[in-house]
Amino acid sequence: MTALHGRQFLVVTASCSVAACSRAPMTYMRTFGPAADPVTSLGWGLTIICCLVILIIGVLLLIATSRARRTDATLASVPIAHPGGGLRWIYIGTGVSIAVLLGLVVWTMFTLAAIASAPSAPVFTIEIRAHQWWWEARYLDGTSERTFVTANELHIPVGKPVLLRLIGDDVIHSFWIPALAGKTDVIPGQTNIAWIQGNTLGTYRGQCTEYCGAQHAHMAEFVSVDSAAAFKQWWDHQLAAAAAPPSATTTHGEAVFLARCAACHTIRGTGAGGILGPDLTHIMTRHTLGAGTVPNDPASLRAWINDAQAVKPGSRMPTLDLPQQDLVAVTAYLQTLD
Repeated sequence: MTALHGRQFLVVTASCSVAACSRAPMTYMRTFGPAADPVTSLGWGLTIICCLVILIIGVLLLIATSRARRTDATLASVPIAHPGGGLRWIYIGTGVSIAVLLGLVVWTMFTLAAIASAPSAPVFTIEIRAHQWWWEARYLDGTSERTFVTANELHIPVGKPVLLRLIGDDVIHSFWIPALAGKTDVIPGQTNIAWIQGNTLGTYRGQCTEYCGAQHAHMAEFVSVDSAAAFKQWWDHQLAAAAAPPSATTTHGEAVFLARCAACHTIRGTGAGGILGPDLTHIMTRHTLGAGTVPNDPASLRAWINDAQAVKPGSRMPTLDLPQQDLVAVTAYLQTLD
């Protein structure tokens, strides 16, 4: 590879890396909210300073090793002496190191203070309960009439802080949306408080980052940052009960659901009131199933209903093994819940 081609390769590689980072679903190198921006700035600052330290030390080592060395015979003829000025370099190096470290400590303290609380009063609270292996989200607005429950996929209004109350149901989990906020552990028997805010419209992926069992890697969460109008429309829609089945097939599917699934799942407006699994009242407004395990499309939905253990082994969704007619009907019914 020629020098020119080598430079071109490096430029293309760097460009692709930057582009990949900007599109990465869990990027922490670019952030979009005040709960994460100061941490990102600190991270980049520490990285640059550490690289400079490595560069300076490397240059000094190269200078030291490149100097001519005396042979043993030459050393034998050199009288023992204590030249002055050596301690000066030790003092300079120690002083610079202390100044840099103190500066980083001060910067870190300012960063911690900046993300400790929201810049303004949170507009509402989301109570997030972590289960193996999914996230239950209860939107609280001061009145029971405006409260509802959803799962795994959150929506927040752009530019507004939202308070998070994090509760562990079984083992220790950790809630992390890297583009919007830092990690907060979710511990059984304890309520931890965090806050989140998105300043750019879009959907941001998160992940449980505390090992919590066999399906830890399939415990994702998503936060959609919506415009004020779109968020209000979404909230109002979530409050609505499920629509009545529109056909004979979906009516049969609802009956099968009430007989086989209602002990674990809720569908508001029906007799299904289970609390062991996610609320499915508006399941078709979600983009994934199983906390990001598979896309929410007809084939994946049917496979999940029929044998969730084949899709996400160890999950608490049992294998229903429904007759084909019932499986088709239940799938069709759930697809009406948007």
